[in-house]
Amino acid sequence: MVLENYFPDWLLKNLQSIIFIFAVIIASYIIAKVVDRALKTYFHIVSKKIDVDETIYNLVRRICVALIYFAGLVIIILSVPTLRDISLALFAGAGFAGIVVGMAAQSTLSNVIAGISLAAYRPFRVGDRVTINNEYGEVSDITLGHTVVATWDNRRLIIPNHIISDQSIINWTIEDTRVIWPIDMGISYDSDIDYAKSLMIEEAKKHPNVMKYDDLNRYHPKTSKGEGIEVYVTECGDFAVNLRLFVWIISRNIAYTTGCEIREAIKKRFDAEGIEIPFPYRTIVYKKDIMQENE
Repeated sequence: MVLENYFPDWLLKNLQSIIFIFAVIIASYIIAKVVDRALKTYFHIVSKKIDVDETIYNLVRRICVALIYFAGLVIIILSVPTLRDISLALFAGAGFAGIVVGMAAQSTLSNVIAGISLAAYRPFRVGDRVTINNEYGEVSDITLGHTVVATWDNRRLIIPNHIISDQSIINWTIEDTRVIWPIDMGISYDSDIDYAKSLMIEEAKKHPNVMKYDDLNRYHPKTSKGEGIEVYVTECGDFAVNLRLFVWIISRNIAYTTGCEIREAIKKRFDAEGIEIPFPYRTIVYKKDIMQENE
């Protein structure tokens, strides 16, 4: 009688079921956490002995956790008569319910399927350096719903998997980390092109991050002598002859800063050697001056 004064009748009748539901939810949460931590520790130990792809075992961990929560949901539905009856009614009308649920969960399911596809076919892995949506960064995590990319300026791009699966991706580290990096410079028409090209090559060879011929030939045996560092005239512009220096750099993650340092060294060398980097020239003609000349 005392409890009836404080709790409604329906709560008293279903108190046992409510307690059971909460117990299953808590148990599922604890088991999922324990299994996730155990798998994480196990894969960490195994990765020291053999080469284990972090992308795959992250996916396995998340699938195991999802299955534990799904099992908990099934136990609750089958153990509680009210929920079991509702589930049977939904299965009886599975045609309409399936359409409704399918439309509501279309985006989520496409992300999950795309996530499994990314882990299976591995166009990129955790730790790879990629360019996605014109953003360069390192893949820090691949979940069943989204991929996390840490950009060069320490932002985190959270990209749904179905968007990534429909795009072209530049993977800088999937097979070969070495890249050819272009460095553009402009010289005046009065400057000696051959001399300017030789100075650019000299400054590039001095940089420690630029691959020398012997290093490059080790990775690319068909490389001919002199192909490691090259300079081409790319354009005869309005006020400058544009030169493009190509250098091999050991990794994409240092290519940008290396290019900036080489460009600075070339600028200082041009100044010392009298190679002019011209300013844009503009001739301004005033309308009143033209009218005065015609008078």
